[in-house]
Amino acid sequence: MKKNILVIMMIMLLLVGCSSPQESSEQVNGETSKTKIGIVQIVEHPSLDAARQGFLDVLSENGYKEGENLVVDYKNAQGDMPTLNTIAQNLVAGDNDLILAIATPSAQAVANATKNNKIPVLFTAVTDPVAAGVVKSLEKTETNLTGTIDMAPIKEQIELIKEIDPNVKNLGVLYNTSEVNSVVQVDLVKEAAEDIGINIVEAVATNSSEVDQAARSLVGKVDAIYIPTDNTVVSAVEAVVKVALDNKILLVSAEKDSVVRGTVATIGLDYYKLGRQTGEMALKILKQGTNPQDMPVESQKEKSIIINVKAAEALGITIPETVLEKAQEIIK
Repeated sequence: MKKNILVIMMIMLLLVGCSSPQESSEQVNGETSKTKIGIVQIVEHPSLDAARQGFLDVLSENGYKEGENLVVDYKNAQGDMPTLNTIAQNLVAGDNDLILAIATPSAQAVANATKNNKIPVLFTAVTDPVAAGVVKSLEKTETNLTGTIDMAPIKEQIELIKEIDPNVKNLGVLYNTSEVNSVVQVDLVKEAAEDIGINIVEAVATNSSEVDQAARSLVGKVDAIYIPTDNTVVSAVEAVVKVALDNKILLVSAEKDSVVRGTVATIGLDYYKLGRQTGEMALKILKQGTNPQDMPVESQKEKSIIINVKAAEALGITIPETVLEKAQEIIK
C-alpha cells in the first residue's frame, strides 16, 4: 500500500514538473488569471475597425483568447469628445493591464487621463503623435505611450490625382479643423499641390452630419475632391461619394477602405496590417514587460495603389493605363 502511494506521488510530481511556465503562471488560487485590455475608439468606420481587429487577432494567435484568459473592455465614443474623455478616464480606473487608443483624439484623451498613472498605452491610426502632443519624438517617446502611425504618402497621392486627370486645377479638401491629424495633413496637401500647380479649396465639417453640406459647398468650385484620413469625414464618406457621383467630380481618398466604399483611388495603408503591427508591440509589453517609452513609434512601410474602376466609370472617368499598370489592387 505504501509502495502504491509512493508511486502515485512520484507520478504527480512528474506531471507538475512537466507543466509549462505559461500554464503555471495562468493559475492563481486555482483560477485562471486574465489579462485586461481597454480599447477606446473615437468613431466607428471600417479603417479603425480593421485596425482594432488586426490588433485582437495577433493577441488571439499568441494565446490571449477573449472569454478565456483575456478580458477586452471596448468603448466607442461615436465622435463625441466629452464622451471620449469620460471613456478614457474610466479605462484608466478600470485596472487594465494595457490600453489601446485608436485614432488621434483617442490617443490624446488617454494621454491626458494617464498623466498621473503610468498604465502602458499603445495607439494606432494616429497621423502625427508628436504634433498631437502624445509623444516627445518618434524615436523615443518619453511617455507611457507608443504605437503605430498612419501618415499617408500625401505628396504621391496628390500626384496620383494629377496623373488620373491632368486637367485638375482646383482641388477640394474635406476635413475637420478640430482634428490635429487632419490639420497636419492639409498643410502637407497644400505644399504638395503648390509644387504641381493645383489650387486648394477647403471645406470644413465639424461633425459627421455636416459632411454632406461641406461636400456640396465644393460643387462648381473644384475639379476633384481629396479626403485625408479624417475620422469625421471618413465616417460619413458615403455622403461625399454621392455628391461626387451627382456632379461627376473625381474623388480620391487617403486610405483603402474609402476606396472600397466608393472613392476612385488611393496610395494607401492597410489598416488591418497596421493593427496587427500594433498587436505585435502589445506582445512585447505583455509578455516581456517592455516599457512603452523604450519602444520607438512604428510606421507601415507597405503602401499600395488601389483603384476602384467601377467608381471611376460611374463618374465618367477613364483611368489611364499607366496608372492601372502600377496598381496593386483593382476593384471592378
